[in-house]
Amino acid sequence: MENKQKHLEFIQGVISRMASNLFFLRGWTITLIAALLALFVKDSSHDYILVIYFPVIIFWILDGYFLSQERLFRALYNHVRKLDEKNIDFSMDTSNFKAYENGWLCSIFSKTLLIFYLTLVGVMLITIYLIK
Repeated sequence: MENKQKHLEFIQGVISRMASNLFFLRGWTITLIAALLALFVKDSSHDYILVIYFPVIIFWILDGYFLSQERLFRALYNHVRKLDEKNIDFSMDTSNFKAYENGWLCSIFSKTLLIFYLTLVGVMLITIYLIK
């Protein structure tokens, strides 16, 4: 049982790192967008309006990638917890779990990311409209 428990701890460590990456990425997204909006307000230049949306798209894609990786490792965790002790090989390979719901594109359009990023885009649109 010791090997199984250690393998699950390894996988849980990766899942925790992915979750913290998601948290920090969202924090950086909000910080960068607030800074760009502040620069936009200061200069009142409409030339930079599209530049504000570029980081949102990039961070949204990165967020989807980390979420898909987290889902793959959760699937691996569920697989390992059901294995017998003698079948534990300490593999961290997630290629067997790349189902549609664990895919990158599906993760980008997940409920949590849609709510966060569409709300952020909505706030940006309202802010830009009020500034003009």
